[in-house]
Amino acid sequence: MSTRISGTGSALPERALTNADLERLVETSDEWIVTRTGIHERRMLADGEATSDLVTRAAERALEMAALGPEDLDLVIVATCTPDTLTPSTANWVHRSLCRGLSIPSFDISAACSGFVYGLGVADALLRTGDYRRILLAGGEGLTRFMDYQERTVCILFGDGAGAAVVERSDGPGGVLATTLKSDGQYHDAIIIPAGGSRMPLSPYVLTQREAFVHMKGAQVFKVAVQSMEQVARETLEKVGWKISDVDHVIAHQANQRILSAVADRLEVPPEKMPTNLATLGNTSAASVPILLDECNRAGRLRSGDKVLLLAFGAGLTWGATALEWG
Repeated sequence: MSTRISGTGSALPERALTNADLERLVETSDEWIVTRTGIHERRMLADGEATSDLVTRAAERALEMAALGPEDLDLVIVATCTPDTLTPSTANWVHRSLCRGLSIPSFDISAACSGFVYGLGVADALLRTGDYRRILLAGGEGLTRFMDYQERTVCILFGDGAGAAVVERSDGPGGVLATTLKSDGQYHDAIIIPAGGSRMPLSPYVLTQREAFVHMKGAQVFKVAVQSMEQVARETLEKVGWKISDVDHVIAHQANQRILSAVADRLEVPPEKMPTNLATLGNTSAASVPILLDECNRAGRLRSGDKVLLLAFGAGLTWGATALEWG
């Protein structure tokens, strides 16, 4: 038995937030942003649009590619750190839109930018129990809702979007071969939204202190991200007996260009094997790996038998990798 991806989909808000737009909001410049991040623009939710709306659209496209309908699913998993509501889960909101009349289970995974890789590990394990046949796994974010447009080092990075995959049990070869998941809570405040939970409930005070926005320790994140992504990539490759030169595609979380370049250098991955959409979408957290995976899939870059390494790092701090054979 193996776990394979039979369909992918992605969805983006229509509105683009360019570097020129940010110049009017915060003290920055296109040159400053591009030099430090490689980002030229990112997408932004419209008024009245939420994370689950993007996830639902991405899910519909993934199901269409797989020639399936919602009635063929056994479970919905959504990875997000920007849920529609604290409760119910964003997966429940997606269920409401996508799976009306069906009582299949649904739940969220909160592992920030590592969320899709974490979710794939969970989906693979559940499929191997034999209790599930097909799972909809998505990563979706509405991060621009949590940006402080008075803080130029953070608001320039993040954008909104969603990606989804139909993950199913298969009797064929290949598929998901190994997943490695890691975390280290000592870095819990390296990337954090302090307010909004039980530790710091929303109040007029925390809002005036701007604690309901993303806070990040950039230098610390860079150092740990590069080291951790290299380590988890090598550990996962060792599990399946691959060398990095065997890998056809490294689908890495689109954090910023400096991190991507440093990881590529350490792993000795040539640019043609490490695609990127960072320049036009920015950092979409849990959505970045499935969006890029869908883009590569629809462009015909992923061929049956190709060796693929998914690689991510995010708040928590969390990180993980999955090795799979496309088919």
